[in-house]
Amino acid sequence: MSELSSGGVPSRSGARGGVAERLGEALCLVLGTDEVPVRLRAWDGSEAGPVGGPVVVVRSRRALRRLAWAPGELGLGRAFVAGEIDVEGDLFEALAAFTGLTSAGRPEGAPKTLEARDRLRLAGIAARLGAVGPEPAPPPEEIEMRRRGLRHSKSRDAAAISHHYDVGNTFYRLVLGPSMVYSCAVWADQDTGLDAAQEAKLDLVCRKLGLRPGMRLLDIGCGWGSMALHAAQEYGVDVVGVTLSIEQATLARKRVAEAGLTDRIDIRVQDYRDIDDGPFDAISSIGMAEHVGRHQMAAYTARLHELVRPGGRVLNHAIAWSAGETTWDNDTFISRYVFPDGELLRLGDTVSAIEATGLEVLDVEALRQHYALTLRAWTRLLEENWSAAVKETSEGRARVWRLYMAASALSFEAGALGVNQVLAQRRGGEAPPLRRDAWT
Repeated sequence: MSELSSGGVPSRSGARGGVAERLGEALCLVLGTDEVPVRLRAWDGSEAGPVGGPVVVVRSRRALRRLAWAPGELGLGRAFVAGEIDVEGDLFEALAAFTGLTSAGRPEGAPKTLEARDRLRLAGIAARLGAVGPEPAPPPEEIEMRRRGLRHSKSRDAAAISHHYDVGNTFYRLVLGPSMVYSCAVWADQDTGLDAAQEAKLDLVCRKLGLRPGMRLLDIGCGWGSMALHAAQEYGVDVVGVTLSIEQATLARKRVAEAGLTDRIDIRVQDYRDIDDGPFDAISSIGMAEHVGRHQMAAYTARLHELVRPGGRVLNHAIAWSAGETTWDNDTFISRYVFPDGELLRLGDTVSAIEATGLEVLDVEALRQHYALTLRAWTRLLEENWSAAVKETSEGRARVWRLYMAASALSFEAGALGVNQVLAQRRGGEAPPLRRDAWT
């Protein structure tokens, strides 16, 4: 009999205690709490935990075995991706109860790893519930990304980007909507539509860069070409857009051709380190710096300085690490499943790296709340298009995206993550504007 069945225990729908109480003990150990934060329903039909709100369904002993081997966010994430754990009700509400296990970090005082005695207790609970055994293989969505070669070498970066972005352009259209912009939108208010908010973000970037007809723009990490199209159509500039994703480039080129702008926009599959036809009048880097890595940040900002002309502006739009710890943990659910080799820096570290190259920082704008709204909108689109999204990829992949986007939204709302636009200008050439009115 499959582990996803009752495992030989007759179903007792609505029963109290039993397996669910033991699962609650295990969860409290992992969370470092005294009380179960959610309602649990076990594979035998028993329930435990507070009544009301979302219910976390544990369908299989294998889920507990995963937690025993990886007690924390990674074990629970694997069980969710595999369908061994699910949520009935509002996913955001359920995840909010698991604050210590979201992608951004843990609540103050929560343990990063269990002490030996707690691991023994967890193993004892697993043994009593018949969940002992070898460590289950990770779901295929994790196994797919095998990290080979030197970290942040060009070949490994290309593989990491492909893992995340080459999952099907149709899938991304279902999640992102017609705008096909995969970065924080700028919302006038909570009722602003997603597409309008994304267009507002693209226009804000163009205004901050001071784009004018005849200029030449470099868009690093150009995605599906939305920034390049907006800049060319609305501001009359010529654009070079680079990405490491073959699928992104294919669709971006198609969109450029359909817009009749092939003579104005050049979309390349190219590493930013290999660009040799500068200088450019302006550079946009939107949602790309998160892939650079802490130890490569100085080289990245130096490259921005080299590629922009004197007096030209650079806009770096990136997520920032704002949680209590000083370093980004590279062995988490989001690192294993979503952004392999990605690394978030604190805002101050990014600004320091930019200034160290000789670029002058003109403006810093925080958009943390805007990203929370954007992620909630993406999660809603995924849930509305669930069947089609699963068909385009796999149920496991769709579950990865649903979990990571919802958890990330909560992290932005809590202030554990931030996102900032840093505008800088290379010294020399024309003077920068006296006031921010030029783009506000």
